[in-house]
Amino acid sequence: MEILRLATAGSVDDGKSTLIGRLLFDTKTIFEDQLASVEATSVQMGTEYTNLALLTDGLRAEREQGITIDVAYRYFATPNRKFIIADTPGHIQYTRNMVTGASTADVAIILLDARKGVLEQSRRHAFLASLLGIPHLVLAVNKMDLVDYDQLVFERLKDEFRSFAAKLDIGDLTFIPVSALHGDNIVSRSTNTPWYEGTALLHHLEEVHIASDRNLIDARFPVQYVIRPQSTEFHDYRGYAGTVAGGVFKPGDDVVVLPSGLTTTIASIDTADGPVDEAFNPMSVTIRLSDELDVSRGDMICRPANQPRVTQDIDAMIAWMGDTSTLREGAMYSIKHTTRTARAKVRDVKYRLDINTLHRDETASGLTTNEIGRVTLRTTAPLFVDEYRRNRTTGSFILVDEDTNATVGAGMVLGEAQQV
Repeated sequence: MEILRLATAGSVDDGKSTLIGRLLFDTKTIFEDQLASVEATSVQMGTEYTNLALLTDGLRAEREQGITIDVAYRYFATPNRKFIIADTPGHIQYTRNMVTGASTADVAIILLDARKGVLEQSRRHAFLASLLGIPHLVLAVNKMDLVDYDQLVFERLKDEFRSFAAKLDIGDLTFIPVSALHGDNIVSRSTNTPWYEGTALLHHLEEVHIASDRNLIDARFPVQYVIRPQSTEFHDYRGYAGTVAGGVFKPGDDVVVLPSGLTTTIASIDTADGPVDEAFNPMSVTIRLSDELDVSRGDMICRPANQPRVTQDIDAMIAWMGDTSTLREGAMYSIKHTTRTARAKVRDVKYRLDINTLHRDETASGLTTNEIGRVTLRTTAPLFVDEYRRNRTTGSFILVDEDTNATVGAGMVLGEAQQV
């Protein structure tokens, strides 16, 4: 069964956690003791109704303040599809948490409060969803019950957001009027919005087409681990384990191993359940080669006529996550790209991007917490990269502070930087 990864986004108190709680409740995927605990906690907090947001907001600080801080993941399934939901925070200071939660999503649900309209943080999250390459966007206009399910309010917000989205790279945009508190248009069509002719949110999530979002053209296999059992049964077994990052691999295919450039063919493809005839993203497999080559962790197996860029100069957009540190020209970091690790020097900060106006500040000399900018890097070892918009796995990387070992930056490759 196909798995859909989705993330909620939007400003503070727009109802993201309540929406997920409503989805879990109405699809009957929460246990009785969970519901009883939420009901008891709601009574203790003095709320007039069962606060379904408590199903995802589990931290004490989250419940005390009524906000989301950490990214909460929840799983549920319907007869048509499995879902993994990331409930991301709305506060500006937790923007990096939102980037983390949404980085693997197929669909982003951006919530708007029908009374407040399109806020600064709503635009920020829409831009981040576009930057992260999330192919499908759903704008859920929430709290329609507080504006008496007024169609004019919905149409006004729809037009306002659509004019902003025109500046972004968004391929699929859907608008749905909802009330997460009362369940309107969440699992089934609501009688309170007879003027709305579209589908309910859950039906849309079940039917949205995501199979074409995967890159099945560019064959990419970063080697994660070399398997040598050294046992009597598998005396000469040598396999290369990892997760397929793109394309399709089959036994007998001609392949090349980077960075050595040596060519061979695939002898077999194994999984925990036995051999398979083909492997594609996101399968985790072990590939055996026909020839004994020197292949280790961090190498990449791909097609001879379709190779990634092998480069030490990277042009990228970076979302800075460091609390105390600032990205500066000349600074050194550890860079992790697929299964490969190297050191990277910041060669140039081209500009800092104002997320609210989309204007570029070309006078910026660095990036601070939650800021995004275009940066060129020089690495100590060649990396095998694709553009992020073509492959989200081989086009992404993280920067790690070498002193604290903390992840301080998330990068999206734009291409190969020009050498100076």
